[in-house]
Amino acid sequence: MESPKPGDSYVQSFARGLQVIRSFSADAPQQTLTEVAGRAGLTRAGARRILLTLQTLGYVQSDGRLFRLTPRILDLGFAYLSSMPIWNLAEPVMEGLVAQVKESCSAAVLDGQDIVYVLRVPTRKLMSINIGVGSRLPACFTALGRMLLADLPDDALCAQVGMARAQAPTAWTAPDQDSLLDRILQVRRQGWCLVDQELEEGLVSLAAPIHGRDGRTIAALGVSGHSSRTGADMMLRDVRPLLLEAAQTISRTLALQQR
Repeated sequence: MESPKPGDSYVQSFARGLQVIRSFSADAPQQTLTEVAGRAGLTRAGARRILLTLQTLGYVQSDGRLFRLTPRILDLGFAYLSSMPIWNLAEPVMEGLVAQVKESCSAAVLDGQDIVYVLRVPTRKLMSINIGVGSRLPACFTALGRMLLADLPDDALCAQVGMARAQAPTAWTAPDQDSLLDRILQVRRQGWCLVDQELEEGLVSLAAPIHGRDGRTIAALGVSGHSSRTGADMMLRDVRPLLLEAAQTISRTLALQQR
């Protein structure tokens, strides 16, 4: 199937506008026109028109040289969150879970090869990277991601594993693609996922599925702790029953809302 072309169900100017928005990041929170053009793959003239349009709409501000996003850009993300009733249903359950286990709780969905955090109730900083709503991590090396990947058809799962690359492997990371696939298939069989220090040394994470009315996994719910405080054994013994119960509560409530 051919990719959409400009003028054929594809608005190129809109796509370029999204490229400009995505050019801003934690590494580049403010940029010159030349930097935006380079990161977005556009000409200076094209990037300038888009930046000025975004500035007129209130999504970008500038001091005359540097451009930066404004808080209004959050409206775009919150439009997704507010359109999905699951997150309103999940948040109080997650807060209750955090109060019980005294560890951070997150919900995520699958987007390509990544998970995207859509809800998070933190207790303390666990990882060297800053995790918040909208953050992305490689699906194959996270408990949340493996929980979501386990629900994919076999061909899609194998394709994901075939493209997987650990960004900073640890001594515990799956050593090859066959081992990685075996670990995800085990998740499929058991209905929960534990990842012990594969993404980052010291980080232990446990995940459970959130099901839609049709029984498919639509999101994953997870708890993370530090191995020195909440090791893998403790996570399985003490946290797993509470996490599974929380995920089932969210799934049941969502099913009632969808009737």
